[in-house]
This record gives sequence, structure tokens and C-alpha cells, in this order.
Amino acid sequence: MNRSQHLVSIFALAFGAVATGCAADPADERAGGGGDVGDEDGGGEPARPLDAAGTYRLQSKFDIVSNLPGTVGEVVNTIIDITDDPDDPTLWVLDQALAAMPSGYLKSALQSAKPYVAGFLNDQILDLAPDFVSVALQMAQDFGQMAKGFGVNETLAVSGAPGAYTSKITVVGAHFTVDGVESDVEFAASGAPAIDAGAAAVTLETGKLGIGAHQFAMSYGQVLRMGLDAAIIPMLEPSAHNLNQLFASKVNCQLIGQAIASFIGLGGAGTYASACTSGLNRGANYIYSKIATIDGVAMQFGLAGTARAIDKDRNGSVDLIATGAWTGTVSFGGTTPAPLADATFFGARM
Repeated sequence: MNRSQHLVSIFALAFGAVATGCAADPADERAGGGGDVGDEDGGGEPARPLDAAGTYRLQSKFDIVSNLPGTVGEVVNTIIDITDDPDDPTLWVLDQALAAMPSGYLKSALQSAKPYVAGFLNDQILDLAPDFVSVALQMAQDFGQMAKGFGVNETLAVSGAPGAYTSKITVVGAHFTVDGVESDVEFAASGAPAIDAGAAAVTLETGKLGIGAHQFAMSYGQVLRMGLDAAIIPMLEPSAHNLNQLFASKVNCQLIGQAIASFIGLGGAGTYASACTSGLNRGANYIYSKIATIDGVAMQFGLAGTARAIDKDRNGSVDLIATGAWTGTVSFGGTTPAPLADATFFGARM
């Protein structure tokens, strides 16, 4: 064997030994395998216990379709009333305008001619209110959908040490999903106070987080008003943030005033246009008053939950709360509590 062949043999043996040693090194296997918390330094230390202390933002979703108070259906029916006559929506608009007009010969003349005026106006509906009917029907459908399933946003402040945790839960806003579009409304932004859900025991064992029994009551009507104004109406008309603005954007009261004045031959177009505007506001406020009656039916939740606790950055503290499920009851205005079905939650450290 010459000198060159000898050197090649030595290098081959050395390379093989190094490769074999690398493949068998358990320390390298740990480094590449992403072991449990506490193992990343390669020292073989046992995983440290997770710590749940901290403040978390939670989002809960409820399905209360089987527990709805009857007043919710009344609100939906009130909205549908806008569309349920052959001469709607103009007949509804006329009714609202008449109710807003002061007594006098103009009101009497319009009242007498109402059936004919409604048909006359409906013949011009594409100019006067081209999509008012479809918008009203969509609004009624979306309101019913929102009332049957909505959520709340909460803060969960956990204090103490493993084995002796406690927490304070505060409901700070509402979460809505309408036609697959999700939106959040903070109570503070709507001038409503946060809701104190009190203290609850917290447990954390082998990655399972437990939140003990707690209760809170909320104004159901107030939450639905928030959802209507902030979640539903902007989807129907981006520039509108309440029913008054929505109706004004969908009904041309100036053209209606001109048409009524021309048809009746009495009074000025401005008088009837003003009555139309006042009538739309009256109709909007009437729907809001129906929603307000729901406030007399307090919604009372009694909850306890379990979830997965996840240490995402592997520093020994819980970062995420996943696949949470609430068990408990919901009741309205002192009715017998009913089981709460399909109630879920998730959260993240703030």
C-alpha cells in the first residue's frame, strides 16, 4: 500500500467512527426531539410543573336556542311586520308617518287615501326604497340567529400557587357571529359596565385546567341591542350604526314626500317628507323598545369548565387555554334553570 492509499484508509475509518458516534449520541437526540420543559438543556432534569398564575383573555360561546324567552320572538316578528303586507314596505312607512303627524286635515286626508297611496308608492318602490324589504328580512333573520347563539369576552385573573389557585372572572364584552362573520363589542365602548362573575377555584393537573363554579347575570336585551347596532346593521349598510340611520339610508323620504303631495293634491312635499323621516325614527324606536322589554328578563348563568393548558413557549407558565367546555345552567327571570348545551371557551395569556 502506498502512502496515498494509507491516508485514505485512515480518513475513512475516522469518518465512520465520528458518524457512528453522532448517530448514537442520546444528548443529540434530545436536542433534536423537542423534549418536555426542563429537558432542553440536555441535563435530563424532570419537567417543571406548569404554573397557571396570570391574567387571561377568554372567549366563551353559548347555544341557547332551546332556552330563549318569548320576547325575542316578539322582536323578530316586529321587524317582519315591516314586510308582511302586499303593499309593504310603503304601507308600513305610511303607518309610521301618520302616527308621527299632528292631528289636522292633512293627516285626515292621508289617512283616508292611505290604501291608494300605498299602492301608488309601491309602484315606484325601485326609486323610493329599492332594497328596504330585503334588508328588513335579512335583519330579522340575523337578529334571530344572534339571539340563539352569542358569546362573551372575559378576563380570568388567576392568583396563588399550584394546588392553591383562585381566580377572579370579569365579563367585559360580547362576541357575535352572524352569517359566519365574527365581531366583538366591548361593554365599555357601549357605555355598559363590566360584569363581575366573582371568584372561582382553579386547578391544574397534568395539563388539564379546571375552573370552578361561578355565576353571573347579564342584561339580555342590552346585549342584543349591542349586537344589532354593532354587528348586524353595519353588515347591511356600512355607514349606519343604528336602526334610525339604517332606515334613513334605505328609504328616500324626499321622494316619498313629493309623491304623496302630488297624489293627494294637498299640503307641501316637505311636510310629508318630514313626516316620513319622523315616522322612520318612530318605527326604529319602537323596535328598540321591544328589545328593551327583554331587559326585564335577566339571563343568569351558572358555569364550571375544563380545558387544556398549553405552555407554548416552554417557560413553565400556561400561555394558551384550548378546547374548553362549560357545563352548567342558564335561566331567564327566575325560571327553572335549564342545562346549558354546547358551551365552549378558549383563551390566551394577556
